[in-house]
Amino acid sequence: MSQKAQQKSLRLRAGVIIAILTILIRFGIPSLIPGAAALGVLGGLLGGLLILVWWAFFSRAPRTERWVGVILMIVAMIATSQFIDKSLSTGMRGMMFPSYALPVLSAVFVIWAVATRKLANKLRWALMLASILLANGMWTLVRSDGISGHSVADFKWRWAETPEEQLLANTRNESMELSSNIAVTESKAEWPGFRGPGRDGVAHGTRISTDWEASPPTELWRRPIGPGCSSFAVHGNLIYTQEQRGEEEVVSCYKMSTGELVWKHSDKARFWDSHAGAGPRSTPTLSGGLVYTFGATGILNVLDAKNGAVVWSRNTATDTNTEVPEWGFTSSPLVVGNVVVVALAGTMVAYDLASSEQRWLGTDGGTGYSSPHYFEIDGIEQVVLMNDLGAISVAPENGTLLWEYPWPYTDRIMQPARTDDGDIVLSTGGGKGMRRLKVSNGSSGWNIEERLSAVQLKSFFNDFVIHKDLAFGYSGPFVECVDIVEGGRKWKSGRYGGQLILLADQDLIVVLTEKGELALIKATSDKFTELARMPAIEGKTWNHPVVVGNILLVRNSLEMVAFKLSSEIR
Repeated sequence: MSQKAQQKSLRLRAGVIIAILTILIRFGIPSLIPGAAALGVLGGLLGGLLILVWWAFFSRAPRTERWVGVILMIVAMIATSQFIDKSLSTGMRGMMFPSYALPVLSAVFVIWAVATRKLANKLRWALMLASILLANGMWTLVRSDGISGHSVADFKWRWAETPEEQLLANTRNESMELSSNIAVTESKAEWPGFRGPGRDGVAHGTRISTDWEASPPTELWRRPIGPGCSSFAVHGNLIYTQEQRGEEEVVSCYKMSTGELVWKHSDKARFWDSHAGAGPRSTPTLSGGLVYTFGATGILNVLDAKNGAVVWSRNTATDTNTEVPEWGFTSSPLVVGNVVVVALAGTMVAYDLASSEQRWLGTDGGTGYSSPHYFEIDGIEQVVLMNDLGAISVAPENGTLLWEYPWPYTDRIMQPARTDDGDIVLSTGGGKGMRRLKVSNGSSGWNIEERLSAVQLKSFFNDFVIHKDLAFGYSGPFVECVDIVEGGRKWKSGRYGGQLILLADQDLIVVLTEKGELALIKATSDKFTELARMPAIEGKTWNHPVVVGNILLVRNSLEMVAFKLSSEIR
């Protein structure tokens, strides 16, 4: 058979169909269907493998061309994996490079097969080699600056300066306010730590204008900040947060009125993962004139709120012989009585406030990225933690187990919540939904009654709020309103992602979207109503917003911004 006859006899239709489906499944479906990232990754890998099978066994290409093509693609991918940026080689638990590169390579190979089918052999071979090298080599030119909440990578040129590097260059001679000019009052902090006074994402005593066309939030200041997932703690005119600056993990204090740096404390530590990037994951806690912070590698600091002076510091990972988990230590410290409690993944540990000595270490709860949560049930103080096993409650003074609710699931992130009548609401990812529990203490001990089990609120890391027998949270990127008495969804809309905060006095929710926008929606059950929306901050945003009085604080790993919210017109 002649060369021309062989080329004409190529079976290309199946390869073209598989290539089109592979690209659509890998890149199209995840962007259109929330929660379909895993399907996209698996579909892309399977499609790429099917194209190799098609080419090797069903394309009717000459035997040498078939097998050399397959071998070249495999060898090129293996070789390329040795030269790509660390963010690609470790991203998505090592699957980022193959899950992106194989579908692209296979599609490029099909394009080569179609486009060169009538060319001379030498040119065809040269173009095969060039297309394989190009499809693989392009990945050595980029890095990933993290992924979205739905596993979409944020690619940048590998040589481009990172925002953190720009910040370091611009702040080498950064001045700080003299600590002697800073006064920290003895009053309680308005926003003492992660998600507010109750760790519930609820702000009280604030009423704002809902007409952002006529009275939009006014930007007070904007300034760059080091990477990290931390939110803010607020006391008076001072705001506290955590960030990464090069090889130093930083606790920083700024003026709320101007954004000026007041003081910073630095530890030689750096944590990075391919999802969230570099930096601490926790939020400072304010109590008794002190700042309690927990770093991503396990450093627990107690600092003077006025000037950042170290009161004491412990390396909890070393103390407890605990390995840093895959996504770092994320627990925000909880001060209860005379101890401070943090979660080492799914296990709690407590330290004495005065002596810094370890008071107790809880039982192994596997992994987990939730924070200890304070509850008082039937007059008994307790600390509740979500971990791999479910929910556990312990006595803060000695870590004694009080009760537990088995509900196995790995890598829990979200916080439990409390209803007006004292029930506890739990939610988790993986399609498991939510539970409402009535926990009580009687003569026979602790009793747990499951009052509601629902499939809604299927969020992975976006926290929810409780308001008037309703839960407002996320299912995928959508905000969802759920009846926590009878069960069932009231509405689901607004493809936001990100985090939210409830303005309880006004039945409003402020959403800080994953893309850095602000949205104002009604916290009512009748229907989804978006009252306003505006851009607020640049870049991927997973950090929780804060509202103190009429000041709204937002940040991410690039910048932080303060807005003044217009008061409600009565």
